[in-house]
This record gives sequence, C-alpha cells and structure tokens, in this order.
Amino acid sequence: MRREICICAEIDTCRRALLPRTRVVILMHYRELLRTTNTGRLAQLALEGCEIRVRGRQGAPLPTEGVMDPGRHTFLLFPTPGARELTPEFVASLDKPVTLVVPDGTWGQATKVAKRESFLHTVPRVTLVPAGPTRYGLRRGSREEGLATFEAIARALGALEGRAIQHRLEDLFNLMVSRTLGSRGIRPVLPPQEPRDPTEL
Repeated sequence: MRREICICAEIDTCRRALLPRTRVVILMHYRELLRTTNTGRLAQLALEGCEIRVRGRQGAPLPTEGVMDPGRHTFLLFPTPGARELTPEFVASLDKPVTLVVPDGTWGQATKVAKRESFLHTVPRVTLVPAGPTRYGLRRGSREEGLATFEAIARALGALEGRAIQHRLEDLFNLMVSRTLGSRGIRPVLPPQEPRDPTEL
C-alpha cells in the first residue's frame, strides 16, 4: 500500500490487543505468496501465534512438524460433508484449546488440501455457522457463499473465543478493503454487517 493508506499501525494495534488461545496454522498454496489480494498474510501479521506453512511446491513437501499437539484439539476449518458447525454448544464441549488449520488459496486449491496432505486425513473438520456474505471486494470468488481466508478465521475465532476478537479483526479487514479499493479509484460499497451487541466490544 502507498504510505498514506498504509495500515501497519492498525495491524500492530490489533496484534497487541489480541492474545487468542487458539493457534491458527494457515496452509497457503504457493501461488498465493505473491498475490497482493491474499489475506492469509494479513492474518499472520494481525494475530500472535498465527503461522503460514506453504504447500504445493514441486519437490518441497508441506512442513507438518508441530502442527499436531496432544494438548490441543486440532481441527481443519473447511466445509466438507460431515464437518461440525462451530456452534456454542459444540465449543462448550471442548476441554482443550484449539489448533485451527486453515487452507488458503482459491476454492479449487483449498478443496484439495485434505485429500493431498496425509496428516490431515484423521483431523476432524469444522465449519462456520452460516452468517452474512463476504465483505471482500478485491477478488472475485467462485462461490457466492465463499469468504476470504481472513474473514473465515475472524468468524471462527469469534465462535471459539467470543465476538470481541471477531469484531476487532473484521474492523481491520474492512479498513484494508476500503483503503485498497479507494486507492484504485473505487468507492467501496460493503454489505451491511450484522448488528453488534455493545457489550461484546
């Protein structure tokens, strides 16, 4: 971003304010590394403990060391058949903190992660409770109900740790989207957000 629309200060403020118990591991397709529209990198910058592991490079297998931790529940965040929704009841049943594994790439790339990465074959799948549409206007997705990686992480953390962390991340995301669109001469028209409970902020 140009200096006058840089969001580095806001990212730093967000990172210092949020100390999630949930560990986020992003499995990024290598083609996303240089895409300016990628949001996985923003999640890594904004969340303490969030890491990116690159997959899909020929001759360079995905590093999986340390992803599985017996002291945590490990879940793959992806809407596969049979995935458990992150409902309040399900979250309340968890007796350990969570490691959330999140595919990052196009829809086609993300759907192949669970099949191609053998260490995920036995990892339970979770999915988001349906909510509002994406507010990501920088890149066209192949699915109407699809979300940017950052949005999916924000909503998942909202389910796991409370709405305050979700709202803080969504505010950062909306700022990034609106400033980027503005730099392209496009006036942002974002879908309305769900009403917020002031006690959750």
